[in-house]
Amino acid sequence: MKWQEVRDLFPDQFVLLTILDYKEEDDQKIITEVAPIRAVSEKDANREFFGAEPGNIVYHTSNKDCVIHLRKDPLLRVRRGS
Repeated sequence: MKWQEVRDLFPDQFVLLTILDYKEEDDQKIITEVAPIRAVSEKDANREFFGAEPGNIVYHTSNKDCVIHLRKDPLLRVRRGS
C-alpha cells in the first residue's frame, strides 16, 4: 500500500506499519510501500515506537511523506568484539 493510501485510511493518527519497500537517497530512507498493522493511540505511540519489531515503524499520518532520516554520526563509537 502506498503512504497516501494509509493517510486516507488513518487520517491524523499514529499507525504501526510494516515496511515493504523503500529507496535510499543521501541520508534518508524513503518508504515507498507499507502494510498498515493498526492505529496507535497518541498516549501509546512512544512505547509502540521503541518496542516495534525490526522492519516495523510507528509513523504519524499528518506527514506528507514517510521518510526515515538515517544517522551517520562519526562521533558514535561502537565496541567490536571482546
